[in-house]
Amino acid sequence: MNPKIALENVGKTFSLARERFVALDDVSLEIADNEFVTVVGPSGCGKSTLLNILAGLEEPDEGRALVDGAEVSGPGPDRGVIFQQYALFPWLTVRGNVEFGLKIAGVPRDERRRRAAHFIDVVGLSEFADVLPKALSGGMRQRCAIARAYAVNPAILLMDEPFGALDALTRVKLQEQLLSAWDRERRTVLFITHDVDEAVYLADRVIVMASRPGRIYDVVGVDLPHPRSEEVRLSPEFTALRNRVWNSVYHQDDERAATAERTS
Repeated sequence: MNPKIALENVGKTFSLARERFVALDDVSLEIADNEFVTVVGPSGCGKSTLLNILAGLEEPDEGRALVDGAEVSGPGPDRGVIFQQYALFPWLTVRGNVEFGLKIAGVPRDERRRRAAHFIDVVGLSEFADVLPKALSGGMRQRCAIARAYAVNPAILLMDEPFGALDALTRVKLQEQLLSAWDRERRTVLFITHDVDEAVYLADRVIVMASRPGRIYDVVGVDLPHPRSEEVRLSPEFTALRNRVWNSVYHQDDERAATAERTS
């Protein structure tokens, strides 16, 4: 079966002042339909650049990005993008924000209302459907952004640290609600994060990136049961996976130094 997403030998370089910065170097990756993949790594490892290329917001200098076998040439309705900043329209209610993309797409009013109500319920905001964003907490605004992305029915969700600005308790709750929504409304998800625990808890697979230049350092399969719960998060299996990913992220320099010493 063909992958839903494929990166083939992708490279990307940026010019910074008088220097050139290699953000991605020869990155290849396949993601299956309805797979939930998280990407974690040190700052500067090209996580967001990778997501932006898949979103069609950046073009690779080398290689190519494919969705359903077709090369990505720009943004498209098959890919919903959610960033750390909520980017809600402040003059529209929760319902208005969720309906906005459907209205632009020409979806009839009754169908817009039905779909918006469904996804507002999926993220637990039914009681706040007629509330403006300024009256919502940060976590509620992000849930509204997720509902808006789901409502236009993209096959793929690209999420760039969507919970990064939230407090720890809200973050855990949103992780659980995101997985609950994913269990009900399957999508292919690529989720960027700095948080190792978050990466393991959400994922079917964790992609660990390395920097200088940005590349795939490790791929960790996460064979934890669904639905995931606090019991899963406290299990020995979770701890073992978390420790492996942690070591891959934070001990890359140690491994490189040991390799250099062995070969010197």
